[in-house]
Amino acid sequence: MAENSCTQCGRAFGEGLAVDDHETTTRTLGRGGWVIREFVVLNVLFVLWRIVGRVSLFHEAGAFGRGHWIWHAERVLHLPSEAAMQRAVLPHATLSRIANGYYEWAHAVVLALVLLWLLWRHREAYPKWRNLVAGFTGISLLVGLLPVAPPRLVPGLGMVDLAGRYHQSVYGSLGKGITDQLSAMPSVHIGWAVLVAAAVIAVSKSRWRWVAILHPLITAYVVVVTANHYWLDGAVALVILGVGYLITRRFRPSLVP
Repeated sequence: MAENSCTQCGRAFGEGLAVDDHETTTRTLGRGGWVIREFVVLNVLFVLWRIVGRVSLFHEAGAFGRGHWIWHAERVLHLPSEAAMQRAVLPHATLSRIANGYYEWAHAVVLALVLLWLLWRHREAYPKWRNLVAGFTGISLLVGLLPVAPPRLVPGLGMVDLAGRYHQSVYGSLGKGITDQLSAMPSVHIGWAVLVAAAVIAVSKSRWRWVAILHPLITAYVVVVTANHYWLDGAVALVILGVGYLITRRFRPSLVP
């Protein structure tokens, strides 16, 4: 028996460690490459959402007519008045600023954090939710090619640009901002928020997971009082999310390495 071998099994001390280290390193590098790939894919999708949102298949003038139509349809359906909800917020500067900030940052940041959490802690569930994000966003891009003016831009509705009032707007002059201003339908903010809550509740085992419901509720309130969306924008987003679910469930998602 070799001098530096184990008396119990006869194997040399350290035997197999190099192989194990090599396999661990390979798995780590492979997983790192997969993370980079996912990061690139999701960012490309996000950039496409920004770019395609600037393109419309119809003249911009029709966007204001469609905004008026949606507003009157909501009154026929007896939905709560977005203008009345905004009037309750207007006297409160702090609440207005918080609503503007939540609208600007929360939708993308929270979605990114939840996808990262799924990627590292629940890799078997990640592909399913990633596919749903991609499917929902892709369909929303197509629907968004039909321009619809948000309430804050439609004359006669009695709503103001809350973000513009406090110099927090992500938009510049019409059509020149970070994102297109005539893509009110559907509300991607609400779709992403509902998707985030559904993922957390479905995957997490924590008793606190139900707190995630607050995110879509707050988002729905914020998009309305800031006058960036109508109620029906959120309803259409939910329909698209359901369609995206039915489409993506037919594809078997690949598991992460």
